[in-house]
Amino acid sequence: MNRKDFIKISSIFAASAFMPFSEALASQVSLRVGLIGAHGMGWANLNAILKNSNVRCTALCDVDENVLEKRSAELAKRGIKVKTFVSHQDMLAEDLVDVVIIATPDHWHCLQLIDAVKSGKHVYLEKPIGNSVQECDLMVKAVDNSSSIVQVGQWQRSQQHFRDAIDFVHSGKLGKVRTVKAWSYVDWKKTIEKKPDAPVPAGVHYDRWLGPAPRRPFNPNRFHFEFRWFWDYAGGLMTDWGVHMLDYALLGMKVSDPISVMASGGKYADPNGAAETPDTMNAVYEFEDFSIQWEHALGLGLGPYGRNHGVAFIGNNGTLVLNRDGWEVIPEKGKMEAVSLQKPKDNGLDVHMQNFVQAIGKKDRNLLHAPIHVGAHIANFCQMGNIAYRTGEKLYWDKTKHKFTDKKANSYLLAKYQNGYKLPKV
Repeated sequence: MNRKDFIKISSIFAASAFMPFSEALASQVSLRVGLIGAHGMGWANLNAILKNSNVRCTALCDVDENVLEKRSAELAKRGIKVKTFVSHQDMLAEDLVDVVIIATPDHWHCLQLIDAVKSGKHVYLEKPIGNSVQECDLMVKAVDNSSSIVQVGQWQRSQQHFRDAIDFVHSGKLGKVRTVKAWSYVDWKKTIEKKPDAPVPAGVHYDRWLGPAPRRPFNPNRFHFEFRWFWDYAGGLMTDWGVHMLDYALLGMKVSDPISVMASGGKYADPNGAAETPDTMNAVYEFEDFSIQWEHALGLGLGPYGRNHGVAFIGNNGTLVLNRDGWEVIPEKGKMEAVSLQKPKDNGLDVHMQNFVQAIGKKDRNLLHAPIHVGAHIANFCQMGNIAYRTGEKLYWDKTKHKFTDKKANSYLLAKYQNGYKLPKV
């Protein structure tokens, strides 16, 4: 993303106002929604969008029939009858849905999004949008070539207190900001003990779950929630949480592309654990006159400023600390007044879904708080940090060519599809 694109996205961020619930539904276009990936966050997304009175669920899709049975039964208790599918293509082929929610493992996002927009559906896409820079670029192109409204699940973009905090950063009251820190410490998630390969559980369509990822025997450590700790399917905490917090680091500093990135870390908590992605990691993104620093840790909860996640803008006059619980300003001695904790007054996911429904009803992508370009850029930004970690090198980014100056590093930008799957042509 060049500076022109960033300014365009920033203007959308700054200008799009929150609509009251009733106004967001003013057009009252009836929408039928289908969920692809019903086990975890997808279920939360579905329940959030169903709070909009003009939306009804008509279909569920999952490669685990046990999940399909559980979720369809839960919906039936609420008087909602749905048709279930194992294949997302089968669901898209029927005239059952206008909107799809995609909440599958990251390595499936590109194929499913492009199939969805080619079939004319609107899409709510979980973050990170893809598992490689090549996929993210293709997804942007596919959406741009379609008439679909696509919202990415970076729901902090719809929370007023996040916007208020960024407005304060932009006011200049912090003075010169020379360092930005972003982090995620996850004390509720411990390291994963190694488990032997096992038979595929009854009802699980494992070949379908693998999709374009390398063929491997079934292992419970790689299935459902745990997929995010393996390079075949995801990028660990860097892509899982980095897309949230680093997104706001870039917004606060009004920047897009770094000069360079370097990273270090490893499996320090449990070197013998099953996960591949690092449980402890630090990355430094270099810009012209400041740096953005990322850090994460599994199994620990006491992150910077006593918070388990957040972003901090460290200025000459004071430091603004922001996360999902609110924001505050900690002053340098004698430099400025403190700002006490400003707590959120809305439910971010609910407001984000209202914004999505509103944009569909008004057929206006410009209303979206997290359009595909936003999701793609921050996913790519986080990929840079992971690639620096995996190569062990300080990498320089050529923003005009949209790649590193290092040939080995550039190999990590590409999607490596297997099992007969190929990247879609857009």
